[in-house]
Amino acid sequence: MLRTMITATNTLGQLQSQIDTISNNIANSNTAGYKAKEGTFSELLYQQFNNDQLDTTVRNSPVGIRYGVGAYLGQIQTNFAQGSLQSTDRDLDLAFTKEKQYFNILMPDGENGIRTVYSRQGDFYVTPVENGQVMLVNSDGYAVADSDGNAIYFPDNVSNFSVSNDGILGVNYPDGDKLTFELGITELKTPQVMEHVSDTYLGLPTNVNELGYNEADILVDIQGAARNEIGMTNKSLEISNVDLSTEMSNLINAQRNYQFNSRAISIADQMLGLINGIR
Repeated sequence: MLRTMITATNTLGQLQSQIDTISNNIANSNTAGYKAKEGTFSELLYQQFNNDQLDTTVRNSPVGIRYGVGAYLGQIQTNFAQGSLQSTDRDLDLAFTKEKQYFNILMPDGENGIRTVYSRQGDFYVTPVENGQVMLVNSDGYAVADSDGNAIYFPDNVSNFSVSNDGILGVNYPDGDKLTFELGITELKTPQVMEHVSDTYLGLPTNVNELGYNEADILVDIQGAARNEIGMTNKSLEISNVDLSTEMSNLINAQRNYQFNSRAISIADQMLGLINGIR
């Protein structure tokens, strides 16, 4: 009974992590640029009990039996498949038409200043700063970086915005003036190595060398002639690649597994109570 309780308890904690992952996917199903997370389970160490090897004339059963001690959530992977594009008719809604390309976002990093993170969430806005200037920011208020890694500022009273396929943002004014900015675009060659900062943000790990990679193996800042490889459109957003029907099925399965293991603990506890009550 104690083994049953230990096995079920070990599994319960891992199932809770899976339920949290599924719940996070469902909560972000309407978040532009969000990529679904998928958990995979593996078996914990087991104990082998062998039969008596000398008693070969009587026993025809298998050589032994294995007792497991539960399952664990081996890895939570991100599904980097591109989501569908949704038309919004809004000038500052930008979306990539190619996978592995990300906007460069300047995120505050506490005492460390500013950290460059990468996101496919392209719903941008302008926020006033000073001297009649505005700054290009995303929906979380973080500055959008240009190709030199700097925040993008321009005078207010803009009439409309445009964007070219190679990631050039056009800022148009009523008098016919036009400013252009190269948006900072990075291609993640091995996105699975990136650190998951928050829902839609990825960052370069601090222990890249320990992981056996060079920075150039993970990402490349798209500059110069290589910008012709950028695929971008405006007045559209890349919606989340979360499949709600799949997530709900996974959630029901995880909940049933959780209930099964909880019931196993209850039954084992009742059996121990009966044994302890024998006089």
